[in-house]
Amino acid sequence: MYINSLIYGIEYADMEIDLEYRNQLMKKSETEEGLKNLYDEACKIDEEAMKNISHNDKKRICRILEIYNSTGKTKTELERLSRQKGVKYDFVKFAITMDREKLYEKINRRVDIMIEMGLVEEVKRIVEKYKFYPTAMQALGYKEVVEYFNKKLTYEEMIEKIKQETRKYAKRQLTWFRKNNDYIWLDAQNGIQNNIEIILKEINCEQEK
Repeated sequence: MYINSLIYGIEYADMEIDLEYRNQLMKKSETEEGLKNLYDEACKIDEEAMKNISHNDKKRICRILEIYNSTGKTKTELERLSRQKGVKYDFVKFAITMDREKLYEKINRRVDIMIEMGLVEEVKRIVEKYKFYPTAMQALGYKEVVEYFNKKLTYEEMIEKIKQETRKYAKRQLTWFRKNNDYIWLDAQNGIQNNIEIILKEINCEQEK
């Protein structure tokens, strides 16, 4: 969403947050049947946008429904309208990748550091402060800690699930970027300086066109 907004001229209008409607969606999404019904409803409303959304992606499914509920237009319609304003920038797109095993090692270590730095305590403070869970509580790491608080996971299972879900998320990100053929791929193992030289070379080539 951030990338599309920046380089494709897509603007996401401010919406009034209907907390009652959001809470209804969140409650329905807690069960397998409820989430399936929300997914089916979102597909009927915005079939195009749902092509890129997994059937178990609660956050993005609910986002499609919230947009329509708030604006009366689908996410696809809003993006199409905003694209008509044109792109503000000249740009070259780079994406970075690395060996899958090394990537997963870095992800696992990052989760360990998050736990060491007090993730569980942070989520506990949020749970105690709010009567309802804000959207951020659906983020990776937060929702698994909540499951641990609710005794759906042991402490060890919580950590492993955060790692597993983060690895899945990284895989989805790579898949999303690879669908776009105009990205120039950089290998993280080439080193920062080598990749900087590639970036500068490509930018200079674009400027000379």
